[in-house]
Amino acid sequence: MNFFFVLNSRSVKQTILIVVAAFFTALFLFMGNLSLSPVFSTKDGPKAVYRGEKDIALTFNIGWGDEKAEPILDALKKENVKAATFFLAGSWAERHPDIVSRIVKEGYEIGILGYAYEDYTELEDVKIGKDISKAKEAFRKLNIKDIKLLRAPTGHFDQRSLKIAERYGYTMVHWSVDSKDWTNPGVKQIQENVKKAAKGDIILLHASDSAKQTANALPGIIQDLQGKGLKLVTVSQLIANGVVESREIK
Repeated sequence: MNFFFVLNSRSVKQTILIVVAAFFTALFLFMGNLSLSPVFSTKDGPKAVYRGEKDIALTFNIGWGDEKAEPILDALKKENVKAATFFLAGSWAERHPDIVSRIVKEGYEIGILGYAYEDYTELEDVKIGKDISKAKEAFRKLNIKDIKLLRAPTGHFDQRSLKIAERYGYTMVHWSVDSKDWTNPGVKQIQENVKKAAKGDIILLHASDSAKQTANALPGIIQDLQGKGLKLVTVSQLIANGVVESREIK
């Protein structure tokens, strides 16, 4: 009897070890699959990217004004930043072709910030499509083609707008770190808001006239990011360099 009892104890221990190993293997695979899924997505596939796997992207929204964009471009040039993404409203681009031309000439990526500053979640499907089409035409007239990135003008989007963006050939781009620079909280606070940025993040900044302190905050932001060993890339490069995370949009 004792002999069989020992055998059974060993068998139980082996079974427990197998179960524990299987559990951690399943957990590992599950977590791996999570990291490979795209960030905001619909069941049918369209997604809004808000972060990548490595590197980091500075993004600037411009919807109005003509005073702050060029100082920001000057600051990027002074800090020797070769890669950034500017999301421009089509209506703004029409009024400021010279600044748009400078952005392109200095090698920065351009994405669309719609045409007018309207909340896509409050528009009918047809009106969202018209806003995107109007913006696309505005950039075509400026000889800027093959734009693949779209950011919802107000930052609000839903399943409908994701599908419409995909239909027009665009990837919706959100952000993972908000500098809150448009609230003008002070240069140090803007820098502090961005300090939590890590590899894979997309940082939201503004180059519209409402953001009065962004240009002065940029040198400190850039130096901090580079001090962490983070490489500054465009959003397209961020997407191409690795996988993106996701969760379903209802």
